[in-house]
Amino acid sequence: MQPVDTIIFDVGNVLFRWDIRCLYAKLIDDEAELDHFLTNVLTLDWHDQHDAGRPIADIVDELAAAHPQHDALIRAYEPRWLETIPGPVPGMIDLVERLALLGVPIFGITNFGSDLWRKFRPTAPVFDLFQDIVVSGDEKMTKPGAAIYHLAIDRFGIEPARTLFIDDREANIHGAIACGLQGHLFRDAQTLHADLSARGLLDIVTT
Repeated sequence: MQPVDTIIFDVGNVLFRWDIRCLYAKLIDDEAELDHFLTNVLTLDWHDQHDAGRPIADIVDELAAAHPQHDALIRAYEPRWLETIPGPVPGMIDLVERLALLGVPIFGITNFGSDLWRKFRPTAPVFDLFQDIVVSGDEKMTKPGAAIYHLAIDRFGIEPARTLFIDDREANIHGAIACGLQGHLFRDAQTLHADLSARGLLDIVTT
């Protein structure tokens, strides 16, 4: 196992749970109707446009125009978006705080739209422990494309071969590894803790 002295975290479903259904289950009582809406109207592919740099207002307006019968539901998305985040992934905030206390450099690369990131960031003080975070919507490039990893490596001033990138999507891990980073496919805090312990990262003593 190659040595690691730096960590890069993804955000959604690694540090904080994210599920559009958490919001719309409050707005649509019928389960079949809810499934149809999230599969055919307000979809993850639609949301990905915001991650790639398009303003949330523009994509909401376009979607509402395409589905006028769902106008009110679609327009609830931006003002109530924080309700899509039900809370931290269990165990992960404590793990980040421990790494920071041990002096491990911590960074982030996240597929996250600029508008919604500005809404979310003030609610999550754990990011004060990060040295820097690359946000896809700001850069108009997304994982797993190579450009966002190379941008992060250059901006962070890190040695990629000694850096562990943690993400819950296999394609994003493959993209990171192709750019010289090490990768951990995230499943839960316990598994990640075991990996970090095996690498000696949780035994570092700060000087």
